[in-house]
Amino acid sequence: MNKLFYFVSALLFSTSFFAQKDGFWDKERATTKEITLSAGKRTLIKTEDLPVGTTEFVYRVTVLDENQKLTSSLVSVLKAIPDPTGISQGTAGAIHLTSAISGDDKCTFALFQEANAANLFLKEGKTDNACWEQKEKVNKEAKLISSSSLCLTNLPNLWFGFESQNWVMKQKIVLEVVPWVDYKASRGWDKNAKNEILTLAKKLPVVSKLTKKDAFYAAFIENINKKYTYREYAELLAVERTSAIEKLTEESLKGTGEVKAYYDIIREQSNVAFKKGNYEEAISIISTEMFAKSRATYIDYRILGDYYLYSKQFTKAEETYNKGLKLNPTEIHFQLNLAHVYLFTDRISEAKDIHKKYAHESLSNGKTWIVQIKSDFKDFEKHRLPTDNFKKILRVLE
Repeated sequence: MNKLFYFVSALLFSTSFFAQKDGFWDKERATTKEITLSAGKRTLIKTEDLPVGTTEFVYRVTVLDENQKLTSSLVSVLKAIPDPTGISQGTAGAIHLTSAISGDDKCTFALFQEANAANLFLKEGKTDNACWEQKEKVNKEAKLISSSSLCLTNLPNLWFGFESQNWVMKQKIVLEVVPWVDYKASRGWDKNAKNEILTLAKKLPVVSKLTKKDAFYAAFIENINKKYTYREYAELLAVERTSAIEKLTEESLKGTGEVKAYYDIIREQSNVAFKKGNYEEAISIISTEMFAKSRATYIDYRILGDYYLYSKQFTKAEETYNKGLKLNPTEIHFQLNLAHVYLFTDRISEAKDIHKKYAHESLSNGKTWIVQIKSDFKDFEKHRLPTDNFKKILRVLE
């Protein structure tokens, strides 16, 4: 029996504990206002701004006689209620939340989410555009307003409009409002905010190269949601936002298994500079974006080595090719490139040894060794690299 009791107690405690993790009663941004309202008059009270993430709120209205005071605040009452599910939508919940004390005077009131509607009530008493209305004359009232209510469609704004039902005497009204803030919703990523990020994601250059676009969009939105609140994201400087988008794009593509498409765009950017003869720019792009950021594969060592080779930085080219060869010893294109370096640095014997060894091999691009050699030599001539020893190599391959 004792074991069952402890089990049930633990279960109830854990359920209550985890329920609280979904959000919290925001006492720091709760509203407590006391007003004096003349007989038959109307007034407006604008609540404290409802915080981002408010999915529900509780209000309590208490009409007091002149010398009466509340015995306990709404905030203190809600301390015993871990989340909005602990508040009944029916009469029992209202009785539990209402003040234990109230006066004889009564009022009616309505809630407005728009300033124009609230001001129309103040001037003419119209409640056509109210998001909630208490038409009955009451001296105390408490209610939970849920996420489905129109009262939560224009955060952070909310107005209470009161009308005294006294004929002669003024009355004292105390309004208390406590918002329930959902942790997830408080990050500000509502449907509109997510659509903003989706639009951004669709414009990224890498998208045209992806086969799993929807998976990327979902991952990108999720990652940016985790990294920033919407407000934090909106306040980023342009340079900060560019950097953030780059990092999150890469992270998202890693998650969907298509990060190579992103890296290929960087490689293509460097290749465009290379084809224009801007060797240093090409070297800078591939070095900064692939090597400095630890993205480089053996492919990038071959690309960078080629840039050094064509710009006649033969020592750097040789070092780069050798590093790439260590990463992928089976890629014989590195052997071919090293043979080119030896050729341009007057190490003809070493170049010939490589050509003799691999003359009958095919490269990873599908071309035979000999076909690739002849193609490379033509390209070297166009880029004005020294051609003096080309014939010596071609004789070896005949």
